[in-house]
Amino acid sequence: MEILVTGGGGFLGGAVVRELLARGHGVRSISRGHYPGLQDLGVASFQADLAEGGSELNRALEGVDGVIHCAAKAGISGSRASYMRANLEGTRKLLRAAKNHGVSRFVHTSSPSVCFDGSDHVNAGPDLPHATRFLAPYPESKSLAEKAVLAAHDGREFLTSALRPHLIFGPGDPHLIPKLLRRAASGRLMQVGPGSNVVSMTYVENGALAHVLAMEALQPGAAIAGRAYFVNQTEPVNLWSWIAELLKALDLPPVKRKVSLGFAYRIGAVLETTNKLLRSRSDPAMSRFVAQQLATSHSYDMGPLERDLGYVERVSMEEATRRTVGSLIENGWH
Repeated sequence: MEILVTGGGGFLGGAVVRELLARGHGVRSISRGHYPGLQDLGVASFQADLAEGGSELNRALEGVDGVIHCAAKAGISGSRASYMRANLEGTRKLLRAAKNHGVSRFVHTSSPSVCFDGSDHVNAGPDLPHATRFLAPYPESKSLAEKAVLAAHDGREFLTSALRPHLIFGPGDPHLIPKLLRRAASGRLMQVGPGSNVVSMTYVENGALAHVLAMEALQPGAAIAGRAYFVNQTEPVNLWSWIAELLKALDLPPVKRKVSLGFAYRIGAVLETTNKLLRSRSDPAMSRFVAQQLATSHSYDMGPLERDLGYVERVSMEEATRRTVGSLIENGWH
């Protein structure tokens, strides 16, 4: 098939591009930025703001069989309007354009945060309902975007599915692990809560494989059509024990400071307000949403995806951690 990947120059998007190429598909990418590495792979690249649509998006969609929509605005800083524009309006514009060009398959990268309500979710399945209250614009915008994607599914000519990878990590990760390590190295990393929470994580190669398998499986009557699934390692980890092992492997200082969820939540509320008043573009050191994420369990059942998609985990959690640590050491974190 000929597949358009949005955000193909990003961390997950790049892994999706490589997986598609390895499986013999034609690949093109559309992103806001310019990524020479994609051209080195022979991937036709287009630059556009999805929320604006326009001629470049139309050019990118000509002759395309399917879209894998990885592009999104992530983080906890910025206005609600900026997240809605990028994540909701951008997705709506992409859906309309894809339909107009006769694209038949659409796989959307969503997030488990669409269901996060501040409580523990342990081995939760895809029937977990969306949250009704959001503490940050990112999960709210992703919730509305996922709903738009699944509502666009007609079961015949336009088939959609949504995947919710959780805490994507691996070699080349530009966000999650580097931010964690910088905080630890500066002594600013604090354990929130008692440290007993269990979480599911997603090795980037496994996440990419799930997206490509979903694209290949989408057809009328397919079990995954019109549905959303969690994507993560089959083996969850104790979050703070895993962080401790990671820091030890990299000769970084252990986490010594511990705060309660209530305290971190209150501090997060103050820092969020300060960021808004100062119109800061950087993420606050703590937020209410992050405080809850760091203190609660959020693990997800991979059984439904394995059953309906035939997904088999390629890289185990142990091997994924080993590869990640090895890459970090090679790049000077040791």
